[in-house]
Amino acid sequence: MLDLLAPVLVPEQGDRLTRTAYKQDFRQREEAVRNGSSWKLERRQHFEEQGSPSRDALRRGDWDEAIRLLADRRDSLAATAQEDERRGYAFHRVRVVEEPLTPYVRWELHSQRQRAEYGQRIRVVPAAQVAASEDTGPLPEVVVLGGRTLFQVLYTEAGVANGAIRYTDRDLVERWENYIKALYAVGEEVMSYFDREVAHLEPPTLGAGRE
Repeated sequence: MLDLLAPVLVPEQGDRLTRTAYKQDFRQREEAVRNGSSWKLERRQHFEEQGSPSRDALRRGDWDEAIRLLADRRDSLAATAQEDERRGYAFHRVRVVEEPLTPYVRWELHSQRQRAEYGQRIRVVPAAQVAASEDTGPLPEVVVLGGRTLFQVLYTEAGVANGAIRYTDRDLVERWENYIKALYAVGEEVMSYFDREVAHLEPPTLGAGRE
């Protein structure tokens, strides 16, 4: 278990953004980062992403098609990797996993392993690593951009994106970045985790709807 505790986020100390405003602000701030890094913590075990054909297939209950469609984005991943290298940018992810893995997390790990093939920095930690910070509930979904901005990404109970709260207090941003970095340091590379824990699994039993 990680000894370092996650900082507390107080919504009133940040700026509430709609989903559209969050996406626009995130894009602008991320594109402005040069020779820097960002850090993302993924805690929920189920999300309802929009705009992904692969995710749509999973939602329909078609596992084979969901995995096949991931291959369609390889050119996009390669282009992103080249652009990140050009501007000296590194995006790090920490994925918290609970076992047994949900169908969504299994799908996401397929996706993240593919991302890692193109140089994205992704590590996996068991839920036990964050238990000390979850006395009052699961950790929030957090992204720290370039050491300057923290977004607490909000979701409905069903896992649908619902905007974000933006924080710019430098001390808070730094403490959250250090927390995610500490998790990353004790995490396992997604490729090795996937090859050991996921690759051999039979396709999950799915039903159309919440998958």
